[in-house]
Amino acid sequence: MIKVENVSKDYELDDGTKIKALKDVSFEVKEGEILGIMGKSGSGKTTLLRALRGVEHIDAGSITVGDTGVDAKSSQYYYNKLKKVTAIHLQRSFGLWPDTVRENVLRKLYARRYFDEGDTNFEVAESEFGQEADEILELVSLTHKSGHYASVLSGGEKQRLIMARQLAKQPQALLLDEPATMACPKTKQEILDAVKKINEELNITVILVSHLPDVQKYLADRVILLEDGEIVDEGSPDEICDKFMENMEHIVDIENVATDEDLIDVRDVYKRFYLLTGGEVLQIEDINFKVKDQNILSLIGPSGAGKTVLLRMLGGLDDPDEGEVLYKVNDEWHDIDIPGMGRMQTRSKLGFMHQEFALSHYATVLNQLAVRLGYKNDNIVKEAQERAKNIGLSDELLDSFYLLTDLPEHEAKHRLEQIGLDSEILNDLFPRFPETATREAVADIFESLDLDLEILNRRSYELSGGQKVRVMLALILVSRPKFLLLDEPFGDLDPVTLRTVTNSLKKISKKYGITIVMVSHNTDFIKELSNRALFMDDGKIIDDSEDLDKIVDNFIDFCHADYLKGDN
Repeated sequence: MIKVENVSKDYELDDGTKIKALKDVSFEVKEGEILGIMGKSGSGKTTLLRALRGVEHIDAGSITVGDTGVDAKSSQYYYNKLKKVTAIHLQRSFGLWPDTVRENVLRKLYARRYFDEGDTNFEVAESEFGQEADEILELVSLTHKSGHYASVLSGGEKQRLIMARQLAKQPQALLLDEPATMACPKTKQEILDAVKKINEELNITVILVSHLPDVQKYLADRVILLEDGEIVDEGSPDEICDKFMENMEHIVDIENVATDEDLIDVRDVYKRFYLLTGGEVLQIEDINFKVKDQNILSLIGPSGAGKTVLLRMLGGLDDPDEGEVLYKVNDEWHDIDIPGMGRMQTRSKLGFMHQEFALSHYATVLNQLAVRLGYKNDNIVKEAQERAKNIGLSDELLDSFYLLTDLPEHEAKHRLEQIGLDSEILNDLFPRFPETATREAVADIFESLDLDLEILNRRSYELSGGQKVRVMLALILVSRPKFLLLDEPFGDLDPVTLRTVTNSLKKISKKYGITIVMVSHNTDFIKELSNRALFMDDGKIIDDSEDLDKIVDNFIDFCHADYLKGDN
């Protein structure tokens, strides 16, 4: 059904360096088969999937899907034909319409016949495709969310909606690039079961890129292993997963023990969210806990439990309706929600890495590090205060601008646009660091994260997925924050690279005395790194324990995550 013969693909970087992403790759996939593709970050998995999709022109070889084929000499016309018979779900892809879940699917169904997704006539779409939309939502277990707007879905729910929209195209082959990356075990189980159901009921051929052995063992009939753009092995999921994991680093023998000093105090936090349709969606209430100096605390729970909302309130990015979030900095307690120099002093010691983070696409790594050090350094509060006075800004207004430096770039720009300003004002208040000082500051962080200093001059789009995650972490760590808030940022990483990052984080947090609060769904990562976990569900804390094995096992049972138990 799918035939790949001697496919090669090179990329040329801005400095003229050539990267061989694929080297003479050949394999076949039978109709209705689920083929797994494994490999470390940067091994060529996503490039291969994009070539199968028809969005990457290959340099040599040929690709055939059903009756549609392309080779290195094919025109765009034939690559467009390949797009029509395949559907793809790319990692960290959250491109959805600001409509309800059902309307997002109806748009794609309408476009299948009328070729215009942007100008959908919903009355026509409902009459012609309403039943099909309901059937697709049932397949991906989103029927109960059909009337909810896409913007308020959890990360895992967004991924299932993206998959539903792809199914609406009636593809011959479904290409999945880490489809369950950001999902909790409960949602991941639903996604994996949806893939099985799609494969069995619709007989759609599936090519599944995933670096997670549990996912491959649960879904794949057969797995190929990529390394540096070449197929180095092929076999059963058990055989290939074992080979893939054999060179993983050992867990570093470091015990990150918290001190007896409280540094974060969360008191009686309450927040309620509403949807324009569908009524109340989430109510966070009765949130009380303290975090000690050098604690590594994980927030665990199913998608939609309120973990990200709580973390954003810890970061002062969203305000609670009631309650306080207090930080102890320089022996003084400051409320992260009260504007002023106290909050700014706290924020200068705080690093936040978002779930849907994005590097500046065309900026070099060095440039982004220099900008980051301009935001977060030992003298930032005093120096920014002087600059603000020169242009007539109050301390409270300066602090409000400083808050934007911890938001995702698109969110910060949107808030500035709402008051008629652009992002240049942040550069004026917090100018970038000199390049030489930036190189010196990041050297040990790069070494700890197994990043080569050569990539400092690369632009973000020239990095692999795994490199992007580690570079983003380096951006946060380069200023040696006292507090580090992580919102599931490592879901993209293969377990081999993740072990390296976990070991690095343990070393760095120990060396610099960093207190970490993180949201994660990766149960092995939680157990390896944390020394305490809070279990959340439906906006409430239902367990708080330092017994990581017990609380994680309870979480897996709560999620009915059979794929983590090996029950295929």
